[in-house]
Amino acid sequence: MTAQNKATAKRPAELRWRNADAYLFDIDGTLLNSRDGVHYNAFRRALREVYGLDMTIDGVPVHGNTDVGILRAVVRNGGLSDEIFGKKLSAAIQLMCEDAGRNAAEMSPMLCSSVAEFLNQLHAVGKLLGVVSGNLEPIGWSKLEAAGVRHLFAFGSFSGARESRQEIFSHGLDEARRRLGNDALIYFVGDTPADVAAAKAVGAPIIAVATGIYELEELRSHGPDWCVSCCTELLSD
Repeated sequence: MTAQNKATAKRPAELRWRNADAYLFDIDGTLLNSRDGVHYNAFRRALREVYGLDMTIDGVPVHGNTDVGILRAVVRNGGLSDEIFGKKLSAAIQLMCEDAGRNAAEMSPMLCSSVAEFLNQLHAVGKLLGVVSGNLEPIGWSKLEAAGVRHLFAFGSFSGARESRQEIFSHGLDEARRRLGNDALIYFVGDTPADVAAAKAVGAPIIAVATGIYELEELRSHGPDWCVSCCTELLSD
């Protein structure tokens, strides 16, 4: 076996990632990091006005979680039943989206390193770009709009109707295949072990980027198909 064949046998997914037909990106920690309180405050208002809980999302794992999952965890911590949570969920979602919409001008997301260049490069050669995010849909799109990259994405799969990250990834994968066909090569891009697990669960490859709270080696230990510190490495690959 030649050296080239050995490399191909060792990591075929890594060597093929540039040949993908579509790339589905997580938002927070992958594409951007938010430095404002718009999303956070929307949670707090929903908890207070819908569930009667004077609580915040502090102390609940949020990285790799979903907005619905975060709400459920806080409501449980507040002593309310899952039945009450479910009955009031649609009202909480509506309030959060309305609150974030009113305050969207205050959003100040910072794109992660080289994200704009990477997205534009993929878009320029005709790759299908989508979003798979734990954000509620209007909130996720508002963040991308504020960051100046909303126009690059053809569709998104979000929390709301879907609570788990696996459900979100599965729906995104189905939509990409609907647009491109079942034989399309589709890559996920995320920054958490939960993203890696969700991609594996739906049978798709994933690029892990250490631009969130997880270090490169920790992400690598979860076995993504490709693992980099940031999108700058992808541009230079």
